[in-house]
Amino acid sequence: MSFGQGGPYGPGGSRQSTPDWAAMADHTAARGRRRRWLFVGGAVLATAAVGAMVATAVVSSNDKGKSSDDSANHLPSQPTLPRESETPEPSFSNVAPPAPPKPLDIISDAKRDKAPLSARTLFPDEEAAKEGRSYAKGATASTASCAAGTQGGLGSVLNGNGCRKLLRATFSRDGVAVTVGVAVFDGRADAEKAKDGYKPNVASLPGSGVPSFCRQTACRTSANAIGRYAYFTISGYTSGKKVTTSDTEALQAGRDMADYTFLRILARGNAQASAAAGSTG
Repeated sequence: MSFGQGGPYGPGGSRQSTPDWAAMADHTAARGRRRRWLFVGGAVLATAAVGAMVATAVVSSNDKGKSSDDSANHLPSQPTLPRESETPEPSFSNVAPPAPPKPLDIISDAKRDKAPLSARTLFPDEEAAKEGRSYAKGATASTASCAAGTQGGLGSVLNGNGCRKLLRATFSRDGVAVTVGVAVFDGRADAEKAKDGYKPNVASLPGSGVPSFCRQTACRTSANAIGRYAYFTISGYTSGKKVTTSDTEALQAGRDMADYTFLRILARGNAQASAAAGSTG
């Protein structure tokens, strides 16, 4: 049976098989996927290439900038500052300096009271004044035998307490005379005992224009002490007139000279204290 030209059979009478359309479709799809991967891969490579170019440009730019930045990298070094002085810092003691000596402390102790001592050094002025009343200095005397410058019971009191020296000076004003006797001891306690045990009296000292006084008549007396010094006064009239309990002139003269003697002894302490402070300053 013939079916004519263009039948289902090809030329040559050989039979041709039917195309595998499913396989062809898969092959075409696979080729498409490869193209897409190649495209994507190419894009990645392109991106990497661009990045490399940018990095190269940046590096190149930095390399070019090195020449301009070298000046900053080669700036002169900071000058070396001088080292701190090796001289040690001054140090200060935490120990407070000793307090300056007190005048009374000095004149209370023979070991500290070392200034020259005599009637003339203790009473250097030719006049002694108190509140406008002026007294002229007369005779002076100094003796290591304390009892020799006393009368009555005072000598035994002085010797019994260790008197080292007795200094006397006389002052006068308008017919009234006063003799001051200063007994010197080793310490304050001895001087205080001599004052408390006082018995009349220091012997008046005439001379240098002052006649004998207070020897056979009543006179005013006093006793006191400062530091290691006990001091006594006897005051009366050069005319031999008796001093009564109501008498004011002899009493005032005795008080004036007692105050003057106190100040003179204290001045001795002040002078030595000032000298000691100056030597340690």
